[in-house]
Amino acid sequence: VQLVESGGGLVQPGGSLRLSCAASGFTFNNYAMSWYRQAPGKERELVASITPAGGSTTYADSVKGRFTISRDNAKNTVYLQMNSLKREDTAVYYCNARNPTRYWGQGTQVTVSS
Repeated sequence: VQLVESGGGLVQPGGSLRLSCAASGFTFNNYAMSWYRQAPGKERELVASITPAGGSTTYADSVKGRFTISRDNAKNTVYLQMNSLKREDTAVYYCNARNPTRYWGQGTQVTVSS
């Protein structure tokens, strides 16, 4: 099983990034997918989730209206489009698969700074 995140980096406040998570080794379209993040000195928190078929999404209050989670089951990939980024969005972002067995990616760093 592999979950490989990509797309992180350094961005200025107000900017955008798109994270991707490529999955392999399990039946992707049977799993709910989520993005979590962990900032230095803080606990890991749920950012956004999407159901296996992509019909329903949920978001943390702190990112509603700015972030969008989506998935392409044909490509075994989940995305997180992040717009209007703020300094407080700085964290390592992790991809998670749940069914209810959980798999985690290695994380990708997102830094929002001028």
